[in-house]
Amino acid sequence: MIARLRTAILISGRGSNMAALIAAARAPDFPAEIALVLSNKSAAAGLALAKQAGIATAAVDHKIYAGRDEFEGSMQAVLDINRIELICLAGFIRILSAPFVTRWRGRIINIHPSLLPAFRGLDTHARAIAAGVKLHGCSVHFVEPELDSGPVIAQATIPVRDDDTPESLGARVLAEEHKLYPAALARVAADLAGAEERTRFAQGRQRD
Repeated sequence: MIARLRTAILISGRGSNMAALIAAARAPDFPAEIALVLSNKSAAAGLALAKQAGIATAAVDHKIYAGRDEFEGSMQAVLDINRIELICLAGFIRILSAPFVTRWRGRIINIHPSLLPAFRGLDTHARAIAAGVKLHGCSVHFVEPELDSGPVIAQATIPVRDDDTPESLGARVLAEEHKLYPAALARVAADLAGAEERTRFAQGRQRD
């Protein structure tokens, strides 16, 4: 039986990538268990979808806190209670602080709608069309304190058509995101689980 890392998905809206991750994690050999869906918005549509899938949910409303430290402290408490080992950002619109990201370094990943390092930030599809690029796509990357700057785990590429609008290009990229993110999560979770198993084995050998 494989070790499955307890994974939290952080969302702010409908959670289409969340749904793709949940569906993939239903496979018995998938190395991550979606143990929690957490949102900074209590009305986020993705929370209802997660509940229907039988997954624990939580809302930590950023608006009720005096600052980011207090907000992130409450999020961390929820993650701790649920024994979370790995975080996936999936349309989570809050910028996380350097201390929070550093605490989770190597265990927090994100999906971004461009071929990083190109088009960091917002409005990626419109910017890609305006720049006249021929290829566009999406990237899954480890999260670092600097926005959209962490090491890339995986990318998917699509051609930019002459008649593309930001909406049409975005729809095709989103379809690729739904395939790429589960595959990247599986790779990261398997690597982390393998590293932990090797550490436990080494510690056991030392005790012997």
